Amino acid sequence: QVQLVESGGGLVQAGGSLRLSCAASGRTFSSYAMGWFRQGPGKEREFVAGISWSVGRTVYADSVKGRFTISRDNAKNTVYLQMNSVKPDDTAVYYCAAQSVPWTNLPTHPKLTDFGSWGQGTQVTVSS
Repeated sequence: QVQLVESGGGLVQAGGSLRLSCAASGRTFSSYAMGWFRQGPGKEREFVAGISWSVGRTVYADSVKGRFTISRDNAKNTVYLQMNSVKPDDTAVYYCAAQSVPWTNLPTHPKLTDFGSWGQGTQVTVSS
């Protein structure tokens, strides 16, 4: 398994930007597809963005497409989520996750059950 620690959350005004980071432990980080999920107040946890383990293929939820960018730096064992043009609806706890099985293709529509390792989450609050 991979241990994950998120950072970078905070309070930001609508229209602003924020970058989340997720540091992973373990030498096999580069072999796992990674994802970001979020859980807003009173809502279920939902997929935000994912990146494959190999060629960096990315997948986004429609609600963040064109505003958020996921990337990874395998040399630093870190995955990022760049959040631009944020909206109050983006307010949530953001979780980093590693796919359950290494060397596995990132699904076209990733689900929570595709991921087996989770961070503790970082709060993002967008003020209007």
